[in-house]
Amino acid sequence: MTDRVRIQAHAKVNLLLRVLAKEVSGFHAIETLFSLLELADELVVERTASGINLRVEGADTGPAEENLVWGAARLVLDATGNRFGVRAHLTKRIPVKAGLGGGSSDGAAALMAVNRLAGDAVPRNEILQLAARLGSDVPFFASGAPLALAWGRGERLFRIAPPKPAPVLLAVPTVGFSTKTTYHQLDDSRSADYQRGAVVLDPEVFTTWGGIGRLAGNDFESVVFATTPALKTLFERMAATRPLVVRMTGSGSALLAVYRSEGDRDAAAMEVGERDCRLIRTVTRARGPEGPAAA
Repeated sequence: MTDRVRIQAHAKVNLLLRVLAKEVSGFHAIETLFSLLELADELVVERTASGINLRVEGADTGPAEENLVWGAARLVLDATGNRFGVRAHLTKRIPVKAGLGGGSSDGAAALMAVNRLAGDAVPRNEILQLAARLGSDVPFFASGAPLALAWGRGERLFRIAPPKPAPVLLAVPTVGFSTKTTYHQLDDSRSADYQRGAVVLDPEVFTTWGGIGRLAGNDFESVVFATTPALKTLFERMAATRPLVVRMTGSGSALLAVYRSEGDRDAAAMEVGERDCRLIRTVTRARGPEGPAAA
């Protein structure tokens, strides 16, 4: 049994995001299309005698006890009888509060890493249940799917074979958004009798990035662009670079664009510029994340 493992925690983008009814619980039902990116945080976890210790490098993610890595470790340790503890070192490369799922991905990676240290004592189906307890996006990262339709609160997933990997340009503004606040803004913008129309998702739409681009949309864009005109202007600059897909991801604030080639992406980066954002070049993944490896 290994005592120290390393795992990559990949970012995601939402290529489609429809916010449906608000449930009695206060949560919103959604429909979304998740895609995994090569951009990733790195998590190293090792066995200790007892307890949980977490060190984060590269970003301020708040108190350690509120980090999903801590919560995931706690769930697996409890499920396996607290026979040992863990020390975790998280290196952040995914921007925070940008809609890229970094915190959720870190949590999913921690579930798998701590479970590996426990000899994979928790079965896969139970890991997915623990993932759903951690947060809405965590099941996607724990599922092993590079592309998936999700609905409910994001915990119901349908795996889709992805198109071939494509170059992606992320534009990350200096301002980040609170998901809770953005949901409130979306609710306030809708009338009491608001209803969504029907939609048909044909399988062939998902076979090309162009097809996905014609399907893509994000309900949060209308309220975010209305309250943050500079982000709308940035979106329009990216759209003018002729990408196959251009969208805001999650509840913001990062924007994504998918291109035919690295040359197109790099030329677009020159056109967009970094005067009001940070640009990150990455690629979509055609396979799920690798599991923990001995470190």
